[in-house]
Amino acid sequence: MSVDTTHADLDLKDWTFHIDFEDIAWAVFDRENESVNSLGRRPMEELGKIVLEIENKSSKGLVKGLVIMSGKSNFIAGADIREFDTYTTQADVKTALAEGIELFDRIEALRVPVVAAIHGYCLGGGLELALACHYCIADKEDGTRIAFPEVKLGIFPGLNGTLRSLKKAGPIGAMDVMLTGRMVRPGAARAMGLIDKLVDTHHQLRWAARKAILKKHKSPKLAWWKRAMNFGPVRKYLAEQMRKKTASKVRQDHYPAPFELIDIFEKYGNDYDRLKRAETESFAPLMVGDTAKNLRRVFHLSEMLKNQAPKGGKDLQRAHVIGAGTMGGDIAAWCVFSGMEVSLQDMSADAIENAKKRAKKLFQKRLKSKVAVEAAMARMIADVGGGNVPRADIIIEAIVEKLDIKQELFAELEVKAKPDAILATNTSSLPIENIARRLKNPERLIGIHFFNPVAKMPLVEVIKAPSSDADVIERACAFVTQIKKFPVVVKSNPGFLVNRVLSPYMFTAIARYEAGIMREKIDEAALRFGMPMGPLELCDIVGLDICRNVSDTLGYGATDDSEFGQLVKNGKLGKKTGEGFYVWEDGKPKKEEMNFSDEELDKLAQELIKPMLAESEKCLKEGIVETADMVDAGVIFGTGFAPFRGGPLHYLENLNETNTSSAQAAE
Repeated sequence: MSVDTTHADLDLKDWTFHIDFEDIAWAVFDRENESVNSLGRRPMEELGKIVLEIENKSSKGLVKGLVIMSGKSNFIAGADIREFDTYTTQADVKTALAEGIELFDRIEALRVPVVAAIHGYCLGGGLELALACHYCIADKEDGTRIAFPEVKLGIFPGLNGTLRSLKKAGPIGAMDVMLTGRMVRPGAARAMGLIDKLVDTHHQLRWAARKAILKKHKSPKLAWWKRAMNFGPVRKYLAEQMRKKTASKVRQDHYPAPFELIDIFEKYGNDYDRLKRAETESFAPLMVGDTAKNLRRVFHLSEMLKNQAPKGGKDLQRAHVIGAGTMGGDIAAWCVFSGMEVSLQDMSADAIENAKKRAKKLFQKRLKSKVAVEAAMARMIADVGGGNVPRADIIIEAIVEKLDIKQELFAELEVKAKPDAILATNTSSLPIENIARRLKNPERLIGIHFFNPVAKMPLVEVIKAPSSDADVIERACAFVTQIKKFPVVVKSNPGFLVNRVLSPYMFTAIARYEAGIMREKIDEAALRFGMPMGPLELCDIVGLDICRNVSDTLGYGATDDSEFGQLVKNGKLGKKTGEGFYVWEDGKPKKEEMNFSDEELDKLAQELIKPMLAESEKCLKEGIVETADMVDAGVIFGTGFAPFRGGPLHYLENLNETNTSSAQAAE
């Protein structure tokens, strides 16, 4: 028998649905007017219509099974985060969860086989949907990834993903994926049990899914030894280890979600009915809590930065980087890792060779095969004489911070470079307009300011001078997005945005240290606030000589006879020399074990953060960036400012509201 249910029959906009000549039903998710699939209200309602159709037809023997797949380049990127803020109470959250859970339970209960055919990203709610199916197939293509990234949004899987992942992968694999939010390659997901079958390419997914339906494939039961980990003392031991590992990375008062997840696993890991209820009860308050709200804000800020780049432009193919020191070499390596061909110029062939050695370590860590590493190394070209300048689409200078040397270099580059090549400096302090003074066409020069370490820091400042061409700025933003970084457009001024906001925080910490406050106390106060590291440790990592240069440039008045000045004078420059504010051993600062009261740490943290907040306000007033959101985005992604607080200006706004409310209550 052959039945055909057309798109119009079910009134679908985000899905297409039909039953083929073999009585196999195909539900293809292709969300209308969206570049990626996400599970919002309408897609879930339409999926409910499809499930009802399968329920009715399977009861009459009119369908043999259902395949769920995507009509886009990715499977499902998760729930629609844009809808999250519409849930303002725990009751709202629980109602939405109940509807989604009921739908996924109906899928799991269907009488006929249900197969998820996965290509591209299968994340969050998309993975929860796939796990509700009876069998999961994924292709092994490089862009396919499996993940539960909810923890990065201050929550954890809420549509019984905790339960289903534990049933399929066991506690070690499932909890690791949920607690870290990391992207898992198809092979690793198959080894865990989250995926049942792999095919080589996405072209094979339909045939593999068809075969799975006809043979009535289902996921195998969890191995006995994995099931045993859910019981008694073993589960308690695992939970304790998970708690320790998580606590080494984040604080529970800052990021409660992973700790809540561990708690419900420890209590109910062997009782699936109670685990289902506990998941909802723990999820709802997290969803409407401040941490989740602010982390959603951070997500929206990252999307805002990405959207600065013009759409549909042609990717740049070749970069030329001048200066093979730490920054130049690492910028070149990152561009190569992102798929570009890069020529690296330096007067020293040894410096280039050292940069290539560092690059190879990056490639070996990030790329999955020896062939890919060798291909990347082949795209990184040593170029002592600068012969590749005329071929480059973008030229990035990362040499010594001397104005006259940079001016002379760009005057030469302007003659040699292609007319449409982007000319960019990685200067961290010099005004772009000053560097451009010797150019015939100064509008060509912009700043593209990376942060150290290049591979880890997500932000790049795109610096515009008064003379900078708007089209060049847009193309630079597109380049930054191309290499998987976030661009923020900043007006040329001393310190730009990030260093200007970060510097008063660091020099306030130095002043407190010179006033007699213990370095460990200063840094612990910053950590308690939520900064990724303390300001004095950060100074040591940046280099005290560089901090001194920043002080001179931005006018913080460091003197030779100060404790800070003496450290610099005596060559104690921080991590790179083995001693600065701290003594460094094996890449880590030696700190004394000390205990401080929460009250005194909170008070000190506010003293450290206050000048950073004030400078953020000044940058907005002076138009260094266009909006308050841009300030918050730049400071979060450029300094690591506590993401769960939503950015310095957002935090300051909430702080002022709290203080106002407290004052009104006191009256």
